[in-house]
Amino acid sequence: MTEIIIAIDCMGGDFGPSVTIPAVKKALKAYPNVAFQLFGDEATINSYLKLHRFNKHDRIRVFASSDDVTMDDNPIIALKNKKNSSMRLALEAVRDGQAHACVSAGNTGALMAISRFVLKMLPGIDRPAIISAIPTLINEHVFLLDLGANVSCDERRLTQFAIMGNELVKCLDDNPSPKVALLNVGEEENKGSEKLQRAAEMINSLESIDYAGFVEGNQIFSGEYQVIVTDGFTGNNVLKASEGLTRYLSHKIKAAFERNWWTRFTGLLAKPVIRTFKHEVNPEKYNGACLVGLRGIVIKSHGAANVFATFCAIEEAIVQSKQKLPHKIREKLEQAAATLDH
Repeated sequence: MTEIIIAIDCMGGDFGPSVTIPAVKKALKAYPNVAFQLFGDEATINSYLKLHRFNKHDRIRVFASSDDVTMDDNPIIALKNKKNSSMRLALEAVRDGQAHACVSAGNTGALMAISRFVLKMLPGIDRPAIISAIPTLINEHVFLLDLGANVSCDERRLTQFAIMGNELVKCLDDNPSPKVALLNVGEEENKGSEKLQRAAEMINSLESIDYAGFVEGNQIFSGEYQVIVTDGFTGNNVLKASEGLTRYLSHKIKAAFERNWWTRFTGLLAKPVIRTFKHEVNPEKYNGACLVGLRGIVIKSHGAANVFATFCAIEEAIVQSKQKLPHKIREKLEQAAATLDH
């Protein structure tokens, strides 16, 4: 019996159906109670379904679209002129209750704009935030938001982020009291801008949040916190810098072991350790950022995601659908309305 239905924008991202279709096949095997709606060019999707030998699967439905939202499209143009795109139709399936969540690797700006228009915002939320998990030193993860949707944020919006991040971690990690912190230039209470000072006061006044104060950038990966709140400009730079550092370290470690015959021999002995390191810091397994704050669930996959990374994004959509995340966030926003309107 199907419990969850996921709408997939098959045409989004750099690789389109060549990646989304095998990722869906992988998800079908892993989740027997999940069905998929595939949106995009019908002939192309069917050819990939046939190639991967599941074109007659009873948990797959294909919906034809006539437009594609490209990675270079202006978000407003995509919203106004591409009303029959695979992205738009997948989001409308969520709006109309035909699917529980949408997964897209398409143009982030267009996805944000169309999601806001089609699904609308939860009461008390101004704009969606992008939130995703990143690894920490204690083999756990921390959720960071915003990752680029809101370049500048006032204290009210930062407080909204804290509420949404807090509820997301409670649901996804089964953590009744996650530690929530604000990213700042220092831990001291008098550090940072007036905006951050006011945000700290607002967040600290919410009984539903275990506010841990300010944290600096070198504490993000410590594992001491479960949610770290910042504006989209800072969050996006933190994310891109951490991805770049991961690639740098992997390259340097590989180069060090390939220097000569002795280091290559040592590398063979260290192979299990290297494999573990790569698995723990692999950004692919953290693919699937949530556009939190919408009335429906939208998961943004990386535009260059491979099959495994896309599968991870689909998993994220399934988990959030089971937890009914928007409903739980809405309840907490209603409770915090007085603080947010202050």
